[in-house]
Amino acid sequence: MTKLLNIGILGMGHLGKIHAKCLQLLPEQYNLLGFFEPDEVRAREMTREFGIPHFASEAKLIEAVDVVDIVAPTSVHFQLAKQAMLAGKHLFIEKPLTHSLEEAEELIRISEQQKVKVQVGHVERFNPALLALDDQLLQPMFVEGHRLATFNPRGIDVSVVLDLMIHDLDILLHLVKAGVESVSASGVAVVSDKIDIANARIEFENGCVANLTASRISIKQMRKMRLFQQDAYVSLDFLEKKAQIIRLEDEQNQEAALAIPTTQGERWMTMEQPDIEPVNAIKLELSTFANSILTNSLPRVSIRDGYKALHLAYRILKEIQVHRKKALEYFNS
Repeated sequence: MTKLLNIGILGMGHLGKIHAKCLQLLPEQYNLLGFFEPDEVRAREMTREFGIPHFASEAKLIEAVDVVDIVAPTSVHFQLAKQAMLAGKHLFIEKPLTHSLEEAEELIRISEQQKVKVQVGHVERFNPALLALDDQLLQPMFVEGHRLATFNPRGIDVSVVLDLMIHDLDILLHLVKAGVESVSASGVAVVSDKIDIANARIEFENGCVANLTASRISIKQMRKMRLFQQDAYVSLDFLEKKAQIIRLEDEQNQEAALAIPTTQGERWMTMEQPDIEPVNAIKLELSTFANSILTNSLPRVSIRDGYKALHLAYRILKEIQVHRKKALEYFNS
């Protein structure tokens, strides 16, 4: 019989509530002992809705569980995560990992000293469209991504780079197996005091170039990524959960293949739509984390993965500030 992991949630806002629902759908892996939420009115509502106790403090919850699920604001991630790991608890922590790189580096050190498992909640890694490509050989040399959202005041405590673009940064670093060589970026604060729309050009040491745009002031939702590599084009729609692969082949391997004249002679274009298995991405990431704890294996999105995405995000934010300073100097001259 598989061991049940006692888990507790720190933070029962919008996303914490979703985590609670998903954890209750995984009774073969987790025993949801309760939660801590500093807002007493919301805490009472969540106790009634989920039928689980509200702990008197984060310390009491951490003491009682095997796994801590941090779904609190980014500003308190470090303090809560450090407290949990020093108590020897495994940790699921929502993205972004921490408020600063220094905090993230300290958490990595603690996790290694304490020998605890940590998974970062980059949920798009569990999007069915991306999962459908697990068995494909992907070696992208040009990547274009657009992640657009309508305005929601709930996310404005951080910039759009840390709120939305960081999803695509994590996916990009997962797909491109090379170091980042250079970054250029620009961004504008439109409706908040943080960057609300941003564009980044990222060049990798293997020659791959990525152009990413993120906006939280769009009139429509969009979460798309296109990958171009030798002899293939891959289209991902994270919102619609669809994937498409177009390839150029030397021989006609399918009846539906289309003949294309090239400088190397006639080649054949094929179109493939991988089978998409419908999944609840948050439920799957929590389930996968339980498996990594019980089998002593590396989480699919490790703490180092979370750090790499955060590091690149801050590199982009630094470039945005340089760009904004130049623009300000130009208009004031």
